[in-house]
Amino acid sequence: DPYNDKDLKPNSFEGNIEFRDVDFAYPTRAKHRILDKFNLTCLQGQTTALIGSSGCGKSTIISLLLRFYDSTNGHIFLDGQDLRTINISWLRSIIGFVQQEPILFDRTIAENIAYGINDRKVSYREIHEVAIQANIHEEILKFPQGYETNCGNVGNTQFAGGQKQRIAIARALLQKPKILLLDEATSALDNETERIVQEAIDKARQNRTCLTIAHRLTTIQNSEKIVVVDGGSVREEGQHEELLRKRGFYYRLQRVAQQ
Repeated sequence: DPYNDKDLKPNSFEGNIEFRDVDFAYPTRAKHRILDKFNLTCLQGQTTALIGSSGCGKSTIISLLLRFYDSTNGHIFLDGQDLRTINISWLRSIIGFVQQEPILFDRTIAENIAYGINDRKVSYREIHEVAIQANIHEEILKFPQGYETNCGNVGNTQFAGGQKQRIAIARALLQKPKILLLDEATSALDNETERIVQEAIDKARQNRTCLTIAHRLTTIQNSEKIVVVDGGSVREEGQHEELLRKRGFYYRLQRVAQQ
């Protein structure tokens, strides 16, 4: 039982991630391998950005880390400990996940930010602090009921560009995660909103192991490591300038993006 209390709940955790020769196929399409001998190391405190075409396996990597699925072959390690031996509830408590299209529930903004924190009482001060970090506090105060505004009443469609993403970043930060998983929103934002969202992400990444699925090449140039995924394997990895000099996959992606 993956939720078994006998499973490992480490007392301390640095935040190092390793995928070693990982194969994966979804149960409904067992013959179609999404990841093929996939190898990746993410070091504690560093940001690793994953890029590649749609369907190359980027989202699957996040699903495996959260143990929505287990790998078909190979191993995933956290600080050298096999992921399969770790208690799932504990694992998910140390990982903050910001989805591409964040879900807001029919509750107040404050309750949405505090959602998922079950082991302690969350104060308004804590909620305000993470909202400030996520660059959303001032905008929440402009709603007639402020933090007591019901997200169902506002209607998720009525949130301005990037607001849902920043509320989700605040929610993830409240968890005080060791690892931050971020699936960048693909929805087009104007330059100023994109800058505000990116600033929130940059603050959230500090002192955490961060794994980002990137959809815009402009947002990842400062990452400690950029990984190009193609056909379920790593094709290239390195920093922005280093990868441009190689004139390989990353270079070609940059050329296409600039056209």
